[in-house]
Amino acid sequence: MPTNLCLRILIAAILLTSCVSQPAVTQVNAQPTNETASAPLPTETSTEAPTSKSLTPTDLTVFAAASLTAAFGEIGTRFEAAHSGVTVVFNFAGSQQLAQQIKEGARADVFASANQIQMEALIAAGEVAGGAQQIFAMNRLVVIYPNDTPGRVMELKDLAKPGLKLVLAAKEVPVGQYSLDFLDKASAEPAFDTTFKAEALNNVVSYEDTVKAVLAKVALGEADAGIVYVSDISGADAGKVKWIDIPDALNVIAVYPIAPVVESQQPELAQAFISLVLSQAGQDILAKYNFIPMK
Repeated sequence: MPTNLCLRILIAAILLTSCVSQPAVTQVNAQPTNETASAPLPTETSTEAPTSKSLTPTDLTVFAAASLTAAFGEIGTRFEAAHSGVTVVFNFAGSQQLAQQIKEGARADVFASANQIQMEALIAAGEVAGGAQQIFAMNRLVVIYPNDTPGRVMELKDLAKPGLKLVLAAKEVPVGQYSLDFLDKASAEPAFDTTFKAEALNNVVSYEDTVKAVLAKVALGEADAGIVYVSDISGADAGKVKWIDIPDALNVIAVYPIAPVVESQQPELAQAFISLVLSQAGQDILAKYNFIPMK
């Protein structure tokens, strides 16, 4: 092959090679596109069971008469200890207030009343199923007076003494109606004047929404006497006042029913709480706070 021809072929091959595009060096460290940048990085999926710390807490809401504050507080602590992750949330007030709140749509799982009237009202309203209520305790009345004012009230007749400052629960509150029943019974007894009730009511300086408010006013010396449940002068409140027993013939025995609320969000827990209240352990706690247990 002639030398010139070989030379031309060689030059053409070199030119052809130089025309082929080489990858730019900057592409080696090129930034990712938007699509690449937005893609999530792969993550590890844990197959371990959740620990107790990661469990969602559960609230059990109990509406209970104010007189049950101390006893149910202790029962609630025991219930929480036996049901991990559950918190018992109490609403303590007059039974009539609690029943009204439930009828107005307040969330509740359990209702414990200091009388049958408010429980029957919720049954009539469809908030508690008929026949679901159970009696779990009873209570009785006592007359109380401040520790530091002895002599103003020495006997039941003194409630009618002129100038005495008496505080009672409102008649809408179970203990308030029971107090009026006691005054009616006493006025009918030969040992009391027929005007006993009227004279005692003339001494009333305030009507309170809860039995705990009656106790507080007497304990603070804002009244000379009041009528409460015997359970209210137990536990931490035992040393706040002195009291006079009311004989059985004049007393009124309060009956306490308990039931799950129809719209309960925790029906199984509600029933478990009621079962604890009715159990021997629950009854022993109620007796500790001077309630009359059912077993």
